[in-house]
Amino acid sequence: MKRLNTILLIDDDAPTLFLNKLVIQDLNCTDKILTAENGRQAIEMLTEESDDGFLCPDLILLDINMPIVNGWEFMEKYETLSPEQKAKIVVVMLTTSLNPDDRSRAESIEDVKDFVSKPLDETTLKDIIEKHFN
Repeated sequence: MKRLNTILLIDDDAPTLFLNKLVIQDLNCTDKILTAENGRQAIEMLTEESDDGFLCPDLILLDINMPIVNGWEFMEKYETLSPEQKAKIVVVMLTTSLNPDDRSRAESIEDVKDFVSKPLDETTLKDIIEKHFN
C-alpha cells in the first residue's frame, strides 16, 4: 500500500476527527494528518501560500453536514482553485448521509473521487488508498 504525505480531515465533529485520526495512525499510511472544523477553514488552509508553496494534501476526507461552510460549499470554492493547487488531491466525501441524492450529487462533481459512509475504518481507508493511489 502506498504511503501518503498528507491527509486533510474536514469535519466539525471532534469525536469523529479523533476516531478518524486513530484509524489513520493505526494504518500508518501518512506522514501528516491535518484537520479543519469546517469548509472555510479548509479552503483557507489550501489557499494560504507558504515558502513551500500551497498546501497540497494527497487525500481530503470531507464531511457534508458542517456549520459555516458545508461540504457542498467547500467543493464550490475548491473547484475555483488553480489546476496546480488541486493537481494531486483526491477528495473523498465521508458522510453519515444515507440520502441517495447526496451520492448522485457527489458523483456529478468531477473533483469528488469517492463517496464513503462513516465511520471510517482501516478496511475502508485501505480501499480508498489502493483505489486512488496505485
